[in-house]
Amino acid sequence: MSQSPEARARLTRSAAYASIAMAVFLTVLKSWAVWRTGSTAMLGSLADTLLDFVASFATLIGVWVAAMPADEDHRFGHGKAEALAAMFQVILIVLSAGGIAFRAVTGLIEGGRTEAADQGIAVSVLAILGTLALLAWQRHVIRKTGSLAIRTDNVHYQSDLLLNLAVIVALVLDQYLGLSRADPLFGLAIAVWLLWGAWRASRDAVDNLMDREWPEEKRLRFVELAARHPELSKLHDLRTRTSGDRDFVQFHVDLPAAMSVGEAHDIIERVEQDLCREFPRMELLIHIDPEGHVDHPGNQLAEADEFDKLEKSHDR
Repeated sequence: MSQSPEARARLTRSAAYASIAMAVFLTVLKSWAVWRTGSTAMLGSLADTLLDFVASFATLIGVWVAAMPADEDHRFGHGKAEALAAMFQVILIVLSAGGIAFRAVTGLIEGGRTEAADQGIAVSVLAILGTLALLAWQRHVIRKTGSLAIRTDNVHYQSDLLLNLAVIVALVLDQYLGLSRADPLFGLAIAVWLLWGAWRASRDAVDNLMDREWPEEKRLRFVELAARHPELSKLHDLRTRTSGDRDFVQFHVDLPAAMSVGEAHDIIERVEQDLCREFPRMELLIHIDPEGHVDHPGNQLAEADEFDKLEKSHDR
């Protein structure tokens, strides 16, 4: 994840293009299969693929915008475009699940049988093989870039594996074993699975948009690195967030009041270099307070000493 911005942009765009190509291929394949089989489960799988097609374009736009450098209107960069693309995908997944559930309930009430199971199963097997290839490339890109938009797209395509397996089982039960309600029941199960996938995918995107603090383990490691510099005391008002592939951190730290500006600058520059070496792609802002100064009396969120909390956590 220490890729250059240009290399990261190339990788994320390649994953988005691969996703679009796979969605086009599967849409054509499954449209034919729905026409041949009349399966609700296959229709649910097709609807999911159509949404994959739209969502893949959203992913491409998201990663493209996120790769743009900071400008006058967006001084912190455009990283949140990936989270916006991810949320757009979540909305599409929820709409898809609702439509599939409606069709499944209608099938349970009105009845009906599927046809051409062998052709539907063959299409599902081809879809599984193609999806596995796409997932492998997406996982490679995620490892290299940590892209939120690609990670959300990956979650969606993971669900495709189960969707296609469900279609195969539904067709087998319906046509070969005579269980006529199997197809709509599996369609309903697919809708529930899609909703669960949407919930999982939305959490990271919402955290990114809402500037959620880093996970406690990552935050603790940051404080441990800062504590290696004995010149610093009372590190407080630590704030962390992530936007796209970039981390943003700011904190206050106490230095002797009699220290010159030049001396304080040299110390802080060494601290910044050390921390940024361990946390690449991070923008860091350090505010210096004279020892004993209190910015927000009574506000423990701002004034709590992170070094004290670190010592207490080690004493447990």
